[in-house]
Amino acid sequence: MKKRQLFIISTVLVFVLLCVFLVACDGKAGKSAYELAVEQGFEGSLDEWLDSLKGNDGIADVSQLYSKAVQEGFEGSYLDFLNSYLTLNSNSQVAANVALLSAVKVVVSDYYSNYWGQKKEVSAIGSGVIYKLNKDAGDAYIITNYHVVYNANLSSKGGIYSDIKVFIYGYESESQAITAKYIGGAYDYDIAILKVQDSDIIKNSNARAVDVASSKDIVAGTTCIAVGNPATSTASSYSDIKISVTQGVVSVDSENVSVGDTSTGYTVSTRVIRVDAAINSGNSGGGLYNSKGQLIGIVNAKASSTSIENMGYAIPSDVVVGIADYAIASCDGEDNRYIKKLYLGIGGVINSSKSVYDTSSYTVKLVEEIAVGEVSDDSIASGILQEGDILNAVEFDGKKYEITRSYSLPDSLWNAKAGVTALLKFYITRNSEDMTVEVAVTAENFAQLK
Repeated sequence: MKKRQLFIISTVLVFVLLCVFLVACDGKAGKSAYELAVEQGFEGSLDEWLDSLKGNDGIADVSQLYSKAVQEGFEGSYLDFLNSYLTLNSNSQVAANVALLSAVKVVVSDYYSNYWGQKKEVSAIGSGVIYKLNKDAGDAYIITNYHVVYNANLSSKGGIYSDIKVFIYGYESESQAITAKYIGGAYDYDIAILKVQDSDIIKNSNARAVDVASSKDIVAGTTCIAVGNPATSTASSYSDIKISVTQGVVSVDSENVSVGDTSTGYTVSTRVIRVDAAINSGNSGGGLYNSKGQLIGIVNAKASSTSIENMGYAIPSDVVVGIADYAIASCDGEDNRYIKKLYLGIGGVINSSKSVYDTSSYTVKLVEEIAVGEVSDDSIASGILQEGDILNAVEFDGKKYEITRSYSLPDSLWNAKAGVTALLKFYITRNSEDMTVEVAVTAENFAQLK
């Protein structure tokens, strides 16, 4: 696995809690088992319904839940039930197995010419997450780290490995390799999107697309699970390196780290989630999950100093999803392979910060007051937003985003779309007066990322 200066890239997976929580996703019935129970005459809250299914030990049996769901109208197999309805929050084998169904191993290889003109093979191993899936067609979109599929020494287009293979969980031998194609990504954010088409292995597997949670809801102490593909010195081949699970907690919900690429000397500052789950070389690109098995980030690095232990990092899911959705909609890996993001040309500053205790969730959240620090002359906000304006919220395309952290505005802009987003409405406080101002947007205001 490649290394970056000070940090090694890695990955993370899913864990579990103490009860079972049912949600309606894309199941055949279209409603959760609880909703079906209410339609059948059950009176009470979701918690009361779950309590009614618990045994003497106070734990709900999954097979009992499935039987109950079938009685109340669910159509499908036991696995359909797990895949379509359950987000598991318990320390159980079933929960881990369901999460593993979205994990993949990524193996890349290529050739480059050395100083003497000799052709040398180079390869790397990483991890990934199935983001979108069409099982009937055998198609999938997979998220991984950019550095997993990139090597500055390669002569191939953009330095992307020409041979990319992925392996889904349980299908990890060399004969079960699935060819994947790079379609787009962002070096500065260390995210790449791969595409798989017409795979018989996927068609006949139990693979599933990952469920995603917003990273803005993460707090310190949140349970996190990493699923990835840790390379070991004892493995004789990549087939011996198995997708595995590690568990920990979120140490810091958001911080910036500088990561240097030793092959290019290029350094970027990236916002990440810090965790104490075990992260190892080869885990790069794997998923970081919360206690409900929902994706909250993509693992990309660990501190490599001998004086530091258990400090790993993951790219927040709100950033990951923004890049992935753009790539899927607009990139093809050929002429269009770069991500674009709306560029405002303003800088923000933190006026103040405080901790707020939420008595309903028993969590402590940081709340920051963000103000405009500068407005560049070529900014589309020039003459509209002013230095010192307190940014309370921004609204566009029918959705309003509260600005309560330094990353709130940048993260919200991942949802802006070139050719679609035409206006940003800012809710601000200027000279102690609340007001709204509007900033016009065109497709030309979207800048291409490195």
